[in-house]
Amino acid sequence: ASANCIDRHLEDKKNKTAIIWVGDDPEDSKQISYKELHRNVCKAANGLKDIGVKKGDRVTIYLTMIPQLAYAMLACSRIGAIHSVVFGGFAPNELATRIDDSKPKVVIAGSCGIEPGKIIEYKPMLDKALELSTHKIKTCFIFQRPEKTADMKKGRDHDLENLIQISNPTSPVSVKSDDPLYILYTSGTTGDPKGMVRDNGGHAVALKNSMEMIYGLGINEVFWAASDIGWVVGHSYIVYGPLLKAVSYTHL
Repeated sequence: ASANCIDRHLEDKKNKTAIIWVGDDPEDSKQISYKELHRNVCKAANGLKDIGVKKGDRVTIYLTMIPQLAYAMLACSRIGAIHSVVFGGFAPNELATRIDDSKPKVVIAGSCGIEPGKIIEYKPMLDKALELSTHKIKTCFIFQRPEKTADMKKGRDHDLENLIQISNPTSPVSVKSDDPLYILYTSGTTGDPKGMVRDNGGHAVALKNSMEMIYGLGINEVFWAASDIGWVVGHSYIVYGPLLKAVSYTHL
């Protein structure tokens, strides 16, 4: 999935825009090229490998709508790890439930989220979730947002940006078509959350085709999806679908 989203476009599109990111403040925005996306994803993937994450391991991601969320997802797929994104609006108990079910080796989280007029501290919610969960996590990577940095627990918590900066690029790991790509949980409003598993092959084929057959998108057009990556539309049409088709997209 990672190679099909990034590597195969590099020869023709390395300096073309892959992601148009608009922050909570519209002046806080950037255009991320395929070359930059490739570099950050590869380095994050190698950083995960360095701390022992391997093919088949699960990684829980608890981040807001920032480029690092896409980097983390694609880094997992690059090494054959299975990402499980938890919507940032979920409280500690909901996060703990999903950690206990998927049993991740690592958690990647942000220090905070930004909402109109206020800052939501994520790290204390992560700490509480890890207290509640029976599956114990030994390693967390925290993306320190400047709006509110988080206190780090010595020996367990590490800086995500440092992980990316100090790591070398890595080649994608080959996976089978029916190997899992990600786990995404239902909201749990009708009982315990159910973990839905998407595979690599069929998922990629269907999403790439849908970009043209359903949405009429051509190469180099811009696509925007009104969703959060914590939900399946965000997985499908903010990260994987547009990059498989090689359109530029807006990530809000």
